[in-house]
Amino acid sequence: MKKLLLPALLLAASALLLLTLTNSCNNGDTGEGDTDTSTNALAPKTLNFSVVKAYNHDTSSFTEGLLFYKGELFESTGMRGKSRIMKTDLATGKIIQHKDLDSNYFGEGIVILNDTIYQLTYQEKIGFMYSAKDFKKIGEFKFSSEEGWGMTTDGKQIIASDGTSTLYFYEPGTFRLLRTQVITEGGNLSFNINELEYVDGYIYANQWQSPYILKIDPATGYVVAKADLSSITNQVKSNFPYAAELNGIAYNPTTKNLYVTGKYWPEMYEIKLTP
Repeated sequence: MKKLLLPALLLAASALLLLTLTNSCNNGDTGEGDTDTSTNALAPKTLNFSVVKAYNHDTSSFTEGLLFYKGELFESTGMRGKSRIMKTDLATGKIIQHKDLDSNYFGEGIVILNDTIYQLTYQEKIGFMYSAKDFKKIGEFKFSSEEGWGMTTDGKQIIASDGTSTLYFYEPGTFRLLRTQVITEGGNLSFNINELEYVDGYIYANQWQSPYILKIDPATGYVVAKADLSSITNQVKSNFPYAAELNGIAYNPTTKNLYVTGKYWPEMYEIKLTP
């Protein structure tokens, strides 16, 4: 009986081992079906939007930064010899106050924290600080990235982009680099991250030379949702051929809506995002 039982037991064990190995291969990370499932799980959700209102926008503004601070609208512009920071009237689009940047510098994004305006420059690796009240220059700072693009704040840190897939988190005042965060979309590196706005725990970003607004989780770096503003950008460029790319995104806590515009655009749009 023992001689007959042993081969049977060995045969059963071999079959069980083969079944286990087969299942392991089918459930491995290299399986095509599983990769697709994982990628789909990481794909950003679609953000829909509706246009609430259109406002006048200065067509000479090569917009690099846009934000509301204490109920007032601020904007920064680029191009050497034409870069400035300014406060504008939302209703009319007229400039209320401005400060020109030295013609040696190409101005980029701005952020305001604790009544201080921080302004990046494009490739000069230097930034400037001004009083938000009278635009008086109060300091300078250097930053870690090779280029300066957009900025925003979560109220504690200053968050900046450089046109790549990386965001930089700085200490206000000193501009000491605290950390970096790589941004991914659907499991792949994101790209061309530009003007930024922090809203309710998320970073919203213009994607340079595209009609997209990305909604980013700053803790993980994942693009969790995405809005396609092609209908706005196509309409603007159709009616105003000199208009350049979408750039400029501001959140107004009073209306709880976003305001978007672009470089040399004649209008700024108040939009309401919906899941």
